[in-house]
Amino acid sequence: MLCFSLKLTAGQVRSRLFVMSVARAFKVLISHPQVPAPALALLRSHGAETVVCQSVPPSRAEILEKVPGMDAIYWAHYQPLNAAILDAAGPQLRAVSTMSSGIDFADVPEFKRRGIPLGHTPGVVKNAVADLAIGLMIAAGRHFHAGRSDIETSQWVTEQIDWRMGVEIRDSVIGFFGFGGIGQAIAKRLQSWDVAKILYTTRTRKENDVQFQAEHVPFERLLRESDFLVVAAPLTDETRGKFNAQAFGQMKRSAVFVNVARGGLVNQADLHEALSTGQFLAAGLDVTTPEPLPADSPILKLPNCVVLPHLGTQTMKTTIEMSLLAANNIINAIEGRPMVRSAY
Repeated sequence: MLCFSLKLTAGQVRSRLFVMSVARAFKVLISHPQVPAPALALLRSHGAETVVCQSVPPSRAEILEKVPGMDAIYWAHYQPLNAAILDAAGPQLRAVSTMSSGIDFADVPEFKRRGIPLGHTPGVVKNAVADLAIGLMIAAGRHFHAGRSDIETSQWVTEQIDWRMGVEIRDSVIGFFGFGGIGQAIAKRLQSWDVAKILYTTRTRKENDVQFQAEHVPFERLLRESDFLVVAAPLTDETRGKFNAQAFGQMKRSAVFVNVARGGLVNQADLHEALSTGQFLAAGLDVTTPEPLPADSPILKLPNCVVLPHLGTQTMKTTIEMSLLAANNIINAIEGRPMVRSAY
């Protein structure tokens, strides 16, 4: 009879215990019932028991009721993601991922303090948002909103050469406040549009800016020289309210302002004043403050402002890609690997 003595190191013991813990089902709270099915299927294929909240819009009371005991949270809306949620979940919580690019609604320092991995879904949103940004550049620069209103009010003018005269992207200076994935995706699309120059303002120069023939410039120069100024930066304490009366006062009177980032980067009252007084030509907004924007908001009454209801990522292709990335963030964290896209 043969006998074997098996001695395991502490590391090997921890490794085997970890594999055993991963093999059992883990619980994931899904905060919204409309998360795409492929993401739920992916989680379940890795052993997840998914608990789906049913309220639309999401009910914080329902989330707080269902989150205790969860190993992970799949956060698919923009309500505050903070200590109250983490406390309710309990100490066993091992991972949280949002299904969003921006995370201004998440208390990142609190996640850091607790050592809980937090993921999000940047990168995959860039193409859909870039397409929409160019649409807003054209729509605002060529008076789409005002022109439609002219038709509806029987003000369509046919015998006036300078009626609704707009501006073209061709031969224009395109400025970007923020030049990450979204800004660069827009710049990539503009390479065949015969633009005069691409400028951008970020804290530090991007090493790959030569690919887009883009020049890193100070904020004041960006304001002075841009024919189209596109905001594509995260909302932070540093960028909040960056575009205010002082900034708008430095822009060209013929400029077009486009915001596809977050409404909080703009002082909306100052924007309304600048557009009303003709400080610059027009604006295109996919983001506002607040959201949803009230139907009686003064900004909606302006003929030179195109406003969309935050449609930047609203394509099925991009939404599914975002949902899968959020699911993979959670799976990686549960299985002891770095998240695909960590928020810190």
